[in-house]
Amino acid sequence: MHERVRATIWGAGMTALLGVLIVLGSRRLDHFDAALVGYTFATLFATFGIVYRYSMWLQRPPTRRYWVRGWQLFLNPRYLGNNLLQFLRRVGVMFALNAFIWRRGTMRGAAHWCLMWGCVIAAAITFPLVFGWVHFETVEGDLQSYRAYVFGFPTLAFPIHSWIAFAVFHGLVWASILVIIGVMLAMKRRMTDHGAAAVQQFAEDYLPLIALFAISATGLMLTASYTWMRGYAYDFLAILHAITVILTLLWLPFGKFFHIFQRPAQLGVSFYKDIGARLEQANCRRCGEPFASRMHVEDLIDVERELGYRYELEDREVQHYQWICPRCRRLLLSIAQANEWAGVRGGGPLLSDLPNAGISSSDRHQ
Repeated sequence: MHERVRATIWGAGMTALLGVLIVLGSRRLDHFDAALVGYTFATLFATFGIVYRYSMWLQRPPTRRYWVRGWQLFLNPRYLGNNLLQFLRRVGVMFALNAFIWRRGTMRGAAHWCLMWGCVIAAAITFPLVFGWVHFETVEGDLQSYRAYVFGFPTLAFPIHSWIAFAVFHGLVWASILVIIGVMLAMKRRMTDHGAAAVQQFAEDYLPLIALFAISATGLMLTASYTWMRGYAYDFLAILHAITVILTLLWLPFGKFFHIFQRPAQLGVSFYKDIGARLEQANCRRCGEPFASRMHVEDLIDVERELGYRYELEDREVQHYQWICPRCRRLLLSIAQANEWAGVRGGGPLLSDLPNAGISSSDRHQ
């Protein structure tokens, strides 16, 4: 129960903080558009849900151990310089370029890249505008120029008909096009890849794509309405677009989109593995070969104890089952099965009489 209370406090706290930032960033709501209040409340709800679920996730013993140990290793002065360089490289390669997805297939990589960058661009434009953190005003004495204000402070000014204005004011159009391309590629893969089709589920695989497509398509319809159709059906399209966005925001903490917030935590796991590889290694207490970092094995033993699992062994040399490498575990399983078979049949010597059966002489350490 205390985990839920702690998660509720974190969720309420972050939601309240966002509310305060909206009030301050919009200069006490002077630049807040009341027509966008539905988007704002949906975002506040999504914030509470995301933080609550993230807090619950971080309180799980395995996740908490990775999280705490990852930050300890990253901020360790001994490794900090190299960690910062690796962080920049991984953000560029893993996040910006999505290299880990491209390795799984060209179509999959292209779909993920388009979806990710379309959503990133859309979020970077939409939320500051909805919260009143960014607004535009005509330059005093020059009705042909706009000036951007960020948190109420004047910034860049540019002509209305300049390429900068065209790029800025059509940013959501470019984002919608990227998202639609990504959705089409992902849909094609799910309909033609038999391996993906065999395991996909509507709520986890199709519903997120449908939601993204609905948001992007209705957003493009709004642009077409006021650009080429003199505002025809604009009110209806605005309501339809608002419904798709608000429903998606409300569903955000509960569906597949939650992995967007979990994924960055894997950077900490990568630092954990890298630094662990440079530290003392754990040698298998059966064959003597290194198979993981000693830090990882000790952390794993502690996490299992927190979860109520105990795999201590009577053998004083081995002490714990986690000190046995995966290869020897497979061999021990085979030996146990062979012993059981031999015991049932009642013939031949038991394989337990051969302590290192199945291991080459070069692997033996006893």
